[in-house]
Amino acid sequence: MSLILAVETTTKNCSVALFENEILICFKEQNSSKYIHSECLTIFIQDVMCKAKKNMTDLDSIAVSKGPGSFTGLRIGTSTAKGLCYSLDIPLIAVSTLQNMALTVSKIKKYKYFCPMIDARRMEVYSSLYDQFNNEVREIRADVVDENTYAEFLTEKVLFFGDGAMKCKDIINNKNAYFYDGVFPSAKEMGELINFKYANKHFEDIAYYEPYYLKDFVSGKK
Repeated sequence: MSLILAVETTTKNCSVALFENEILICFKEQNSSKYIHSECLTIFIQDVMCKAKKNMTDLDSIAVSKGPGSFTGLRIGTSTAKGLCYSLDIPLIAVSTLQNMALTVSKIKKYKYFCPMIDARRMEVYSSLYDQFNNEVREIRADVVDENTYAEFLTEKVLFFGDGAMKCKDIINNKNAYFYDGVFPSAKEMGELINFKYANKHFEDIAYYEPYYLKDFVSGKK
């Protein structure tokens, strides 16, 4: 038996879910136009645990979506997860945000390749490609998208999705390029990957764990 709390803060969706043996028993999330993680994450955790009628001391692990994504969102999710692990003396699990998105969509769509995209501003996206078995066939990159960025894979049908995909729709002009709207990272979809990692004891070193930023943080002008 395992009770695992999952936290997802890589994009504008602030999301918390509670799993018992991979089964989703409770979740709460808000996909806001603003980043509300610092104000809402701990409140969402309390609400989920209360609704599920579970105590924090019942938890066997904390899981966090490791990115890439928003620098601030990743920091908030990571610091919250690590703090809970330290205080409860339980292990930390981290799962790839893009891999989890691809796994979720591959269960409902049938394509040769799946390309999850997270908006990284302007015409840049964080992306990777996965086959129908959720194997990574191209590593995670920060892509400045043009008509040739994914050309080597577009000899087959590729499904693009995520909050970075729609802005690329007019640029990736290929008969094998398909787009699926309304997909965003969510804690409620993390159950399969975190259960596998928990069962195989694929835990992070809490002291040294850092999220997958992919790029260095660059502060905007005030």
